[in-house]
Amino acid sequence: MSNWLWIGSSTLLCFQWIAIHLAGTHPPPELQALSAGLAIFGAAFLLSWAAELAQLEIPQSLAIALLALIAVLPEYAVDMYFAWVAGKDPKYTAFAMANMTGANRLLIGVGWAAVVFTVWLKSGRRGIALEPEHKIEIFYLGLATIYSFIIPFKGRLDLIDAAVLVTIFAFYMRAAAKASLVEPELEGPAELVESWGQGLRRFFTVAFFLYSGFTIFIAAEPFAEGLLATGRTFGIEEFILVQWLAPLASESPEFIAAILFALRMQPGISMGALLSSKVNQWTLLIGMLPVVYTISAGRFGGMEMDSRQVEELFLTAAQSLFAVAILANLSFTLGEAILIFVLFSTQLLVPDPRFRYYYSFMYIVLTVGWVLFNKGARQGVVGLFSRAPSPRTVKITE
Repeated sequence: MSNWLWIGSSTLLCFQWIAIHLAGTHPPPELQALSAGLAIFGAAFLLSWAAELAQLEIPQSLAIALLALIAVLPEYAVDMYFAWVAGKDPKYTAFAMANMTGANRLLIGVGWAAVVFTVWLKSGRRGIALEPEHKIEIFYLGLATIYSFIIPFKGRLDLIDAAVLVTIFAFYMRAAAKASLVEPELEGPAELVESWGQGLRRFFTVAFFLYSGFTIFIAAEPFAEGLLATGRTFGIEEFILVQWLAPLASESPEFIAAILFALRMQPGISMGALLSSKVNQWTLLIGMLPVVYTISAGRFGGMEMDSRQVEELFLTAAQSLFAVAILANLSFTLGEAILIFVLFSTQLLVPDPRFRYYYSFMYIVLTVGWVLFNKGARQGVVGLFSRAPSPRTVKITE
């Protein structure tokens, strides 16, 4: 009975916003943010069940990649909007870059750390171990990160960058599709749907993906706009709103879905979803920005970045590099999660531009030290380029 209640309530949370959207009504910003946010919350539950069920048909890596692709739709909607307007008004380039860098840093600094914190609070385990299949995400994230350091030095994001990053994403999806098929251990609503038989199970798997994806698509912009409108009443700087508040809203589906998996003690799937989302955003999302910008502008060219945007992108690339080094040995401990979170959160306390470079070089120095003086990390980095499983040299304690 409780499983039926979960499915029904999640469906209704989505439906209430779909009804408002189709009716063409415009509630006050506060109510708009609340209603659209509840719809996204319900969609996140449906997405998590769809991803579990999809593992019965396709490799886990591909199912998680599809979950991440749909969950990140709000971020695409916001960033593509800014990129399109930037083609007409160059000042919007700053907002597109701010939204993209903010979303990527939030994903690692808050999302990844939150998974470990959730597992620790629920079970007492002081970390999580990743399956060898997640080498796929870590490898392609590392590849995209290495290339991303080129962009700040050029001072522009252009179609060449788009070609390289979208190609990396295509190879990632190809590798995910070839991964081994793993029989999942279903529970809750996903287990209920699985018991209905193959035909109904496949129908509801697709239906959950489509219904939740549509809900996220139509709720993302109103949710973000409602939050932004509410935030402006408190006199918050617009750039800060675009960089942190809007991404926090647009990232909420994947954050919620990841936490739900962690609460069910499936941290591997949880981290896999956030890893896939990071690969997605650090390849396809960035790559699409200059494409949309070029179409809107009606001419070939790139998105020119000012000094602040260069600093933000360099810092985001440096954080990503350190994150790859940490996960290379296929483990993520509580101490590492705390370090990732502290490094991210303290950045927000110092607005001085020089500190963005200080933090960037701190990430790079930490990465070099991590690989040179940590045998597990060093072997893990080498293992990313081989078929042999990367060693888990860190024991996860209870």
